[in-house]
Amino acid sequence: MASKSPATDPWAEPQPTGLKGKRAAKKAAKAAKEKKTRWYKQIWQVYKMTAKQEPLIWVKMLIIAVVVIGAFALFGAFVWKGHVIYLTVISVPMAALGMMILLARRAQRAAYKQIEGQPGAAYAALGQIRRGWTTEEQPVAVDPRGQDMIFRTLGRGGIVLVGEGDPGRLAKMFKKEVQKLNRVAPGVTVIELVVGDEKDQVPIAKLASKVQRLRPVLSKAELAVVAQRLRSLGGLNLPIPKGVDPMRVRPDRKAMRGR
Repeated sequence: MASKSPATDPWAEPQPTGLKGKRAAKKAAKAAKEKKTRWYKQIWQVYKMTAKQEPLIWVKMLIIAVVVIGAFALFGAFVWKGHVIYLTVISVPMAALGMMILLARRAQRAAYKQIEGQPGAAYAALGQIRRGWTTEEQPVAVDPRGQDMIFRTLGRGGIVLVGEGDPGRLAKMFKKEVQKLNRVAPGVTVIELVVGDEKDQVPIAKLASKVQRLRPVLSKAELAVVAQRLRSLGGLNLPIPKGVDPMRVRPDRKAMRGR
């Protein structure tokens, strides 16, 4: 069956024509371009975020550029004579690379400082692990009296429970979670970590690397079996829709009055 053209189809959405149509098309094209952030704008945004936590980052970047370009120039002047200009030109992208590496590391540190101490910071840190580990989106345990919560991640290093909050309350919550895990996955290594800066705690900036360095104790086949068993536990059945911050939810006053 032949398709109808917009001109003959009575159900087709009317298309703008004339000057208005051209303006609408230009606006749509401009909006599409604005959605795609240019790479230099992304770098500038990262730099501004980092500079808030480390105002002298530009000095360190400048020192790297001077050292790299100077080293190449000296090499050309005393070792590879007659190629100073050539080596200097090559040193510019090398210096830029060194500056970007420094900026990336400092930006990561600044990002961790921004989320440090906030609820859900452990999940954000575990999300930096790209391969080999699967982290539950929601906490597996939450203390209703405070903001203490436990997140769970699974990898070849075993099951890792990461708690944030008061260590005393977390100890009781850890005990309950370990009991549940031993019922569905007996014999599997369960590691308990508490995020914080105190003794025997893991700083939020080092949490991802701490988990990644765990020695493998499960094979790929065993990992698949354990993952399936953990899914049978389910998660917390909190009456909160996804995307809603539980710390900012306002009560329904009419419902509280019985209306």
